[in-house]
Amino acid sequence: MGQSHSFLQRVHGKVTTRDRMQLFRQKPVTIWLTGLSAAGKSTIAFQLEEQLLSLGHACYVLDGDNIRHGLACDLTFDKKDRRENIRRVAHVAQLMNDAGLIVITALISPMREDRAMARDIVGPGKFVETYLSASVEACAHRDPKGLYAKARAGEITSFTGISAPYEAPDDPELKIDTAMETPAESVAKILAYLHDNGLADPGQAECS
Repeated sequence: MGQSHSFLQRVHGKVTTRDRMQLFRQKPVTIWLTGLSAAGKSTIAFQLEEQLLSLGHACYVLDGDNIRHGLACDLTFDKKDRRENIRRVAHVAQLMNDAGLIVITALISPMREDRAMARDIVGPGKFVETYLSASVEACAHRDPKGLYAKARAGEITSFTGISAPYEAPDDPELKIDTAMETPAESVAKILAYLHDNGLADPGQAECS
């Protein structure tokens, strides 16, 4: 039998999220990049991080491949473990937001219900679902790892877009066609959204 957690209680220090927001002069948010493999998630995530840092923002990328080397190294790519991977990443993002940081995640996160779970964990007003909408054909054409060819040859099972489904977001905060735009153009669109919504404007973030 598993050990009961009923004796656990949340504890709180004297430093609040508002205190951290005032320190960093920004509103913490999670920019959740979703899309097929080779849609440009990692490239855009790290370029966005670089741009935000140059603007004076404290931020960090949670990249799917990197997560699989540590936090989720015990998980497979079946549906249940994919969901658990997203749950873990969402909780880390929420903690980092609580610390005052802007978080950028780069995960395929193929199922709508799993992304909805991530949104609930991160919290209202802090989750910016950003759909990189390049098609399977476009992603397979640019695929730097040769994964699509291996998936089509049956060498990789449960590969999103080939042997496993991808459910496109119904109403994301942002939709970007990375097959038609450069990474720099995609990053500029995300920065414009953050600026327009008061989330990335150094020295002017309202901490209310």
